[in-house]
Amino acid sequence: MTTEIKKVTKSDLNSVVLRSNLFQGSWNFERMQALGFMYSISPVIKRLYPDPNSQERKDAIKRHLEFFNTQPFVAAPVLGVTIAMEEERANGKPIDDAAINGIKVGLMGPLAGVGDPIYWGTARPVFAALGAGLALSGSILGPLLFFVLFNLVRLATRYYGVTYGYKKGLDVVQDMSGGLLQKLTEGASILGLFIMGALVQKWTSINVPLVVSTIQKQDGTTEITTVQSILDSLMPGLLPLLFTFACMWLLRNRVNALWIIVGFFVIGIFGAWTGILA
Repeated sequence: MTTEIKKVTKSDLNSVVLRSNLFQGSWNFERMQALGFMYSISPVIKRLYPDPNSQERKDAIKRHLEFFNTQPFVAAPVLGVTIAMEEERANGKPIDDAAINGIKVGLMGPLAGVGDPIYWGTARPVFAALGAGLALSGSILGPLLFFVLFNLVRLATRYYGVTYGYKKGLDVVQDMSGGLLQKLTEGASILGLFIMGALVQKWTSINVPLVVSTIQKQDGTTEITTVQSILDSLMPGLLPLLFTFACMWLLRNRVNALWIIVGFFVIGIFGAWTGILA
């Protein structure tokens, strides 16, 4: 008598990736992303426990309705690891509920700390800035570029995350503890700061047209010296740089970004009204 080996197929993994796009669809304050996690992994549960009335399937569904919450994109490797563990359990390996839930809980915290700065703090503002650059010139490609780039990164993360987690299994934990997450976070932060620094120089423009002196030359021409021309002779782009540092200082001191934007509107309107800014 031979025992049939239960194996998750490529189609099952693709279904998990597709369903993970609705990971946040049933978010709630009690168990947060638990329903989304269960909905995403359900093709695998059906594959490993084909009898809909079996106690194993009921236990698996109940197991994955426990509390879960992380950055939705980086939940993909957690899904992959969980699939690998469920597959081993379905084939007789002694893996209990606590082990599976322990891995999920142990990974969701560190991954959330990596996912938020990479996707919300780096990828989204950088892609939005690139798209806004085209939109300012009136091109429809601006919003399309942002939509395409961000979703390419999002979908690639989900696909390769699930595949990577499934192939690596519990070895993912060793990768995480080896400083991989810290390197990813630092790399994304450096890349984001580099690109945003270049965009600040390109987009931020402050002009102070206050006249300091007017000199009538012998050839009949007039030389007008403004505050802006003096600042530019000292360092081109000095005011935008100081403006950026002021924003960073306010944000680090936990000043609400909305109040900062409102403050800049007020300064801009007042400066234009008084003639200090142009």
